[in-house]
Order: sequence, then C-alpha cells, then structure tokens
Amino acid sequence: MAGTVTYQCPNCDAGLTFNAEKQKFCCEFCLSEFTEAELAATATAAHAEEVLEEEAEFKEAPRTEADDEYSSHMNAYQCPNCGAEIVAGESTAADYCYYCHNPVILVGKLAGEMAPKKVIPFQISQEKAEEIFLKWAGSKKFVPNDFFSKEHAQQIRGIYFPFWVTDADIKGTADGSATKSRSYRRGDYRYTETSHFKIHRAGEIHFEDIVTSALSEADKKMLEGVLPYPADVHKDFSMAYLSGFVAKKRDLSVKDVGDEVRNRMNRYTGQILRKTVEGYHTVSLNQVKVNVRNSTWNYTLMPIWILTYKDKKDKVYTFALNGYTGKIYGELPISLRKMAILAASTMVPIAVACSLIGGLAFG
Repeated sequence: MAGTVTYQCPNCDAGLTFNAEKQKFCCEFCLSEFTEAELAATATAAHAEEVLEEEAEFKEAPRTEADDEYSSHMNAYQCPNCGAEIVAGESTAADYCYYCHNPVILVGKLAGEMAPKKVIPFQISQEKAEEIFLKWAGSKKFVPNDFFSKEHAQQIRGIYFPFWVTDADIKGTADGSATKSRSYRRGDYRYTETSHFKIHRAGEIHFEDIVTSALSEADKKMLEGVLPYPADVHKDFSMAYLSGFVAKKRDLSVKDVGDEVRNRMNRYTGQILRKTVEGYHTVSLNQVKVNVRNSTWNYTLMPIWILTYKDKKDKVYTFALNGYTGKIYGELPISLRKMAILAASTMVPIAVACSLIGGLAFG
C-alpha cells in the first residue's frame, strides 16, 4: 500500500496544500507558496544544519602550570564546627571562622584546586566598610547594642567569593501560537472573528557575563543579595590581590552549574525572541530551545566584606557588603529587651488614658 507524504510550511510549520492551478504548494496561514524543488532544498538544508549543530559541552579548562603554582602557594583552612572551607596565601593567616566564630584549623596546602582566571579587586577599604555597617545598623531599631558597637564592626573581614562567569554563543528557536481578532456588525448581530497563527522564531545570540555562584545553596541567598558587579572591572588573576584577604573555596564545578546556566539562557532567549513578534493580539511561545555553539567559563573571585553576629542561642546573623559597589545584604538580630521596654512604655500611657476615660464615664 502506498504511503502518503505531508508537507509542512518552512515558515510557520502549518500544513501545505497543492494548488493545481499554480502548480505550487500553498500555506493557508502565512500565504507562502513553494515549488516541490524549493521544499526539497529547504528540507535538505535543515537536515544539514541539524547534523552540523551539535551541542557544545560545558567543561572546565585543563590544568596548567599556573594552577599548580596557585595550589602550592595557598593554604587551606577548615572550620570543624560548620565545615566552611577557606583558602589564603602564605602571608595571610586565618584565625577564626567568619561564619560561626569558631577557631579554624590549618589543613595544609591547597590540593586539587584550579587557579581563578579573573578577579575583581576590593575597592572599599575596611575602614569604609566599618563606617557603612555602623550607619546601616545604627538606623535599625530593636537590635542589640553590641551588634552595632565599634568593637563588633572591627571584626568585619574581606573575603573573595567564587563565581563562574560564562560567555556563550547560541542559536535559539521558539515556537508557539498567536491570534488576531476583529469584530464587525451585520444587522442586529455583532460577530468576532479570530484567526490563529503558528509562530516560529530563530536567531543567533551572544550572551556575556552570566554570573553564577560557585558555592552550594548555603551561601546563595547572601551572594544574590550583593549582586551585581560591574561587567568591565574584571582583571586577570594574580595572587597579589589575595594579600591580606582570604578566599572561599568553591564547591561547584562547571558541570554542577551547567543546567542552571542553560535554564537562564533558555529564559533570556525566550524573552529576546518574544520581542520580535509584533502585530498580533495574543502571543504564546510554548517551546524555546537553545543550542550552544561555544562557551567560555571563567572561574572568578569577587570581593565581599563579611560580618557575622552570634546571639545567645548561637544563631548566626550575616551582614554582607559588596566590596566594589557597596550594595548591602543584612540579617538583623532582635533585642527582646528593647521590644519589651517599648511595649511597656506604650502600655502605660494607654492604661492611664483608659482609667481617665473610665472615670469620666462612671465617676
């Protein structure tokens, strides 16, 4: 039994019908017309493009001599209480954990860690960071007095946090549907006519400086709170930038964050391609695909001033300050004593007023 062949419109994917008078395949949706030879050429080109466009693999660069030199000159520290890991140059000692305030233990030379490729140096000094914190904390009510004391502010420390910064060239496609509606009256009746269209968009997009934390979920909320950093201030990494500072050790590889970055590219691609669709009353893009042609991943250190506070119940609160822009992320402890004093001072006038009212009403 002979099979049947159905042609689809290369422009909108709708079904084509053969017009005997024109001797062409015609699309009723976008009004395109094609000869059989044109359809065959289009199908061949599409197949060739699919073969050539293999997905680029997300992977880290191989180790180099610079990576080995970095590891040999860096010390690794670990907090036995919360498990935080930090690294510091040979001239910088780490004495306590900047997260839970417990002593840290030197575990030896850094092993297996690749050197960062880029760094954003600190632009805000420790004195300025202390000043910003005291101004911020001093304006908050109901915080413990020792939280915004000068002695507490002096414990602020500069830490470089690890990020992956991604550039990528992609080909994006989006498929969906759209409608146009018009209303008209005939006699005593009003009619609404709605036309439905298939939508297809494709384009080549370059993404630059997609910033993703190289740490697990524990720090992500704080890190997202101090982002973004300027895109034009990255410098080639040199260990001299770590002098007097420590760096948080990354625990996420390129493969670990690959899906997160791909999902963000997919979302951005949908937004970009959606803006190219005009002239319809409703538009719905329900299928967006991203094909990564090539990508580069730079392991980058970015500066943050960190100050933590532990209350009487051992709960830790974190104040973070973007070391370049000064953007603040802060968690505030609450002084129950101050709240009780305020409640008492508020209740006394109310009680007096009530007694006076009662006296006037029943005296």
